[in-house]
Amino acid sequence: METLLIAVGAFVGFIVAYHTYGRWLSRKIFGLTVENEVPSHQLRDDVDFVPTRKEVIFGHHFTSIAGTGPIVGPAIAVFWGWLPALLWVIFGSIFIGAVHDFSALVISLRNRGQTVGEVAGRLINPRARVLFLIILFMALTVVLAIFGLVIAIIFRLYPESVLPTWVSLPLAIAIGVWVYKKGGGLLGPSLAALAVIYGAVWVGAYVMPVDINALVGVPAAGPFPNVVTVWTLVLFVYCFFASVLPVWVMLQPRDYINSHQLVVTLGLLMLGVIVAGATGKAQLAESTPAFAGDALPADAPPIFPFLFITIACGACSGFHCLVSSGTTSKQVDKETDAQYVAYGSMLLEGGLAVMVILACCAGVGMGAFDRTKNDAAPGGYEYVKRLEADGTQATGRAAWSAQYDIGRSWKDFSLGNKVGAFINGGANFLTAIGIPLKLGIGVIAVLVACFAATTLDSATRLQRYVIQELAGTLKVKPLTNKYAATLFAVVLAGIVAMMPGNPKLGAGSGGLILWPLFGATNQLLAGLAFMVTVFYLWRRGKAVWFAVIPMIMMMIMPAWAMLWNMFNPDTGWLHSGKTLLFWNGVAILTIQVWMIVEGLLLMPKAKGILEEALPPLPSKQPAAETS
Repeated sequence: METLLIAVGAFVGFIVAYHTYGRWLSRKIFGLTVENEVPSHQLRDDVDFVPTRKEVIFGHHFTSIAGTGPIVGPAIAVFWGWLPALLWVIFGSIFIGAVHDFSALVISLRNRGQTVGEVAGRLINPRARVLFLIILFMALTVVLAIFGLVIAIIFRLYPESVLPTWVSLPLAIAIGVWVYKKGGGLLGPSLAALAVIYGAVWVGAYVMPVDINALVGVPAAGPFPNVVTVWTLVLFVYCFFASVLPVWVMLQPRDYINSHQLVVTLGLLMLGVIVAGATGKAQLAESTPAFAGDALPADAPPIFPFLFITIACGACSGFHCLVSSGTTSKQVDKETDAQYVAYGSMLLEGGLAVMVILACCAGVGMGAFDRTKNDAAPGGYEYVKRLEADGTQATGRAAWSAQYDIGRSWKDFSLGNKVGAFINGGANFLTAIGIPLKLGIGVIAVLVACFAATTLDSATRLQRYVIQELAGTLKVKPLTNKYAATLFAVVLAGIVAMMPGNPKLGAGSGGLILWPLFGATNQLLAGLAFMVTVFYLWRRGKAVWFAVIPMIMMMIMPAWAMLWNMFNPDTGWLHSGKTLLFWNGVAILTIQVWMIVEGLLLMPKAKGILEEALPPLPSKQPAAETS
């Protein structure tokens, strides 16, 4: 029953927070009004700057910030116990993550859609702008490499997810043309597309799983080429085209479809939690320790500060400020839509993270492995076959331990197992409402793959903006072209990805080499984005305490984690010969300290002093009617 109470209580808490704290930020702190012209109208080009209804841009924003972040992070963090993870997700989403995303969006809206890096150059100083952009570039390079790997691994482990994931792309293009060129409605076609995708899930699960290994004869893992490299290369080619097309062609309609997919899947999961919780099938306390304590693997990092680095997107993530100020701010139709789009999206992502925690604990505990194998379920068909071949399944703590106690080592908990914990646990919830396990695995796996693909191509578009901004500053004229900048972003990410970062996966897993840097870098970025918010409000004589407290936290925790990773005597990068990670860590911490010093020197002089205004816009023809 506690599983059901936690799920309901969390969602009620998020709704209350939206209508209280979110409204206070919107009305009292930032004073949002429909009178202020927004970038989508100021700079409308129908490519990047496109006025969009809030329901549509909500779908884009949510699916872009979510990806696999609120899935992988909580799936790892329950190692420390479900209660710390749950508390950080709920309170972090409300008071830190949603404030971070919302503030970044509003500030960008009031600065012609500039990214937080660009705005930092005027709010703080030009050096801060360059430092910020360098951190963005480093973080996005890792994001592109690792998210390509995540999707490739999902396609390898869950071949039933391949067909529906790719079917969604032509459907999105058709809807974009229908809505923006033919003047048709959006809701009906998007729901029809969602029905087609779920039909493809059934086909993929029962009729035609697309197994690249079987089709082209490449090994599942190992040297180049393998399944991971094939999918990674295909995904990067897709990213190039998806990120240079106008947003209305694919990005908006696909993300709108994906938002419906999330709502449907969350609804099914909630029904599964209700039934499983009420009937006693899902027992959170019996399946998982609230605090792991001595049950942790011997090489696991400490809960402080690593809980706050591991769960990023489900509570607070610096990547979100890039989405808010990079793509979303160029599409918001009215300033007053910002609370719905940004604050609301982060709370929904917190809700997704809560469901992931429950799935990885109570869901997995419903019966996650075959007792005769005594090993973690690898996911996909092998998992289903084992359950179908032998009716003896472990449940409760034994099932959860089988999913998580792989070799009793932190480093042995692979990326596939992290994602698989949610997919298998979520599918178990769906069986409580009569959905067959094989189909349930397909539904959850497609959700994860589609969300990861959304983040992948949105990150490519964001990286293009960052490269163009840096190229303009450093006078590298060729890279100011959007096609050249996008190609550079994709090729660089591809080179990183193609390195063998994991001996078991081989080529294509290079993102794992730099992945240990990403958690701390991502959260440091959140701290720096809060600094921009503080200066924006400080210069206008507004209250800043609500942003200063999260800013300090999101600077201390990731710096602490980075230092632990660098200098820990047992596994630290300095002592284990990981010089690439070590010197990258030194560079990132140096930039952070530099930014903090710049801010502290400016703070006494900036109160009540507005930053330099943007140059006036050239005269323009009246904008076309809003879509």
